[in-house]
Amino acid sequence: MKYLLFHPPTWSPGALAAMLEREQVECRLAQEPGEVRVEERPTAYLLDGAARRAVTPQLLSGLRDSGVALVALGRTQDSDIPDDLPADLLAAYVPAAAGPRHLLVALRAGFRLSAAHREQTRARADGAARLNELTELAEIGVRLTTEKDLNRLLELILSQARRVTQSDAGSLYIVEPGEGGGRRSQARRVTQPDAGSLYIVETGEEGARRLRFKLSQNHSRPDIPFVEFTIPIDHASLAGYAATEGAPLVIEDVYMLPPDVEYSFNRSFDERYGYRTKSMLVIPMQNHQGDVIGVLQLLNRKREADATLTTPADATAQIIAYSPHTVKIVRALAGQAAVSIENSQLYEAIERLFEGFVKAAVHAIEQRDPTTSGHSERVAARTVALAETVDQVDRGPYRLVQFTREQIRELRYAGLLHDFGKVGVREQVLVKAKKLYDGELALIRQRHAFIRRSAEWAFERERAGYLERSGQKGYREFLAKLEQERHDAIETADRFLRVVLASNEPTVLAEGDFAQLGEFATRQFQDIDGRPESYLSPVEQKHLSIRKGSLDERERIEIESHVSHTFEFLRKIPWTRGLAQIPTIALGHHEKLDGTGYPRQARGEAIPLQTRMMTIADIYDALTAQDRPYKRALPTDRALDIMSDEVKLGQLDAELFRMFLEARVWEV
Repeated sequence: MKYLLFHPPTWSPGALAAMLEREQVECRLAQEPGEVRVEERPTAYLLDGAARRAVTPQLLSGLRDSGVALVALGRTQDSDIPDDLPADLLAAYVPAAAGPRHLLVALRAGFRLSAAHREQTRARADGAARLNELTELAEIGVRLTTEKDLNRLLELILSQARRVTQSDAGSLYIVEPGEGGGRRSQARRVTQPDAGSLYIVETGEEGARRLRFKLSQNHSRPDIPFVEFTIPIDHASLAGYAATEGAPLVIEDVYMLPPDVEYSFNRSFDERYGYRTKSMLVIPMQNHQGDVIGVLQLLNRKREADATLTTPADATAQIIAYSPHTVKIVRALAGQAAVSIENSQLYEAIERLFEGFVKAAVHAIEQRDPTTSGHSERVAARTVALAETVDQVDRGPYRLVQFTREQIRELRYAGLLHDFGKVGVREQVLVKAKKLYDGELALIRQRHAFIRRSAEWAFERERAGYLERSGQKGYREFLAKLEQERHDAIETADRFLRVVLASNEPTVLAEGDFAQLGEFATRQFQDIDGRPESYLSPVEQKHLSIRKGSLDERERIEIESHVSHTFEFLRKIPWTRGLAQIPTIALGHHEKLDGTGYPRQARGEAIPLQTRMMTIADIYDALTAQDRPYKRALPTDRALDIMSDEVKLGQLDAELFRMFLEARVWEV
């Protein structure tokens, strides 16, 4: 490497020329100090008396800081470094009386100083680059550890690996266990149209695993379609080899693999899409236990990150090999990625487990009352749909409300589990179809039959007695009267049963005329022992006089207790922070804004917004769900009218109900 010496026009190498040539010094004329250019080699600038008059301390300082060594030539009248020449900026000073050899020694010192300065600058730059890399890896690590969604995590790993290495492409495979099973859960399908490679390995039994192509990214050819396929985990492929051996592969040109290697590169992708794969880095991702759970495969490291490889010339000019330092960086990233993938898979496994628990809980609820099948799912779906509608509004009292993905998930679980407390309600109360229990109605039917039979017996007894006492005399008139009495008694008994059956039917609204029940509560018949007994007992009259629904006060309180049972059950579950409000949201789904709800008679803002949304979804489904033994399904228009009345009474949130109607959430 030649040294570079800039000199002013007033100076000539003269007798020094031969020495400078032997020293490999290139001399270059600089008409003025501003023409001095910094190059990637030790450089000096020679200042004679004439050049010194054209420079300023600021200019000299700038040259010195850029790595140019300043060597000053003394003038004849100078006995020492003159005051107008900043000594602290000089690499050397050569008096006027000094000979060529003295100047050569000074220039050597200047070149050494310039080289040292450049090395120091390079070291500082390398140090800054290393610090930047470490900082970047730390930031990437934070992002990897905070991302719980496996699909987004895989995309993040691949995109970050490509970015830090300036790789044009990359891909993702994931190991799927075969029939022999495996120890790791599978990731869901990722459909990104790109290329180059990241492979996620899920360990199964030996010989049963395969790599599934899951994700691809390609800067130059983003139009390439993504198609899933699988390959064996063995030494035949590059990714399979890295996964099997647990060691990186660094390849300068995949078209020129050594003849003695076991693996090969399949050119079909390049041939099909006109792409040129050249340099490649294949890194197995290993966790802290040394298990390989993934393979990160990067393609075509580029000199310029934004360059596009569209022609063979582009590939030749841009593609470079992966350096040892790059391998270290990617291995560090791969280690972080491996742990993050394991954590994400564990998180997904826990979520699947919890989802299974929730579904089992909903199934348990519906087994107690099969006629309500689907209620919890519909309430959850409509509540979530209403929340998503609220998210989109730009006017009204809820324009600033935004629900996070975690809050939507929290709302969905609260909707699914809002009725779980019904498992603590007696089944006969839970599924009570009419105002009377089946046994109570059966007893009344038996009573009705007994009254009818008693009327028949009385008729036969009176008729026989008359014939025995009086014979046929006046018998026709007596029989006509007796038949009328029998008819009246049987008609009264039948009317009694009709009134009971009609009154036994529950109603959605508070309605019904129960005056005739009072009549039968006071009307009596003789029991089998001849004692007087009322057609209806006080308890039966009370139950049949229920004006709304099928439950009396005691039963209603028992049914309403399901909300408290739900809350007590849900609050015992160690929810994560993002799901901590599930018990509170579910607790209030029967509360009304005017305080007429239960269990706490909460009012207004004391009822969470999520709960108010669930209340609307719950009421609508309760009114319109399929026919149940204790109620008929109402048509949508009638149900919405009833809910509108509750809005007018101040029981339901008017703004939420407006959005429920306008977005047709009820159709979900």
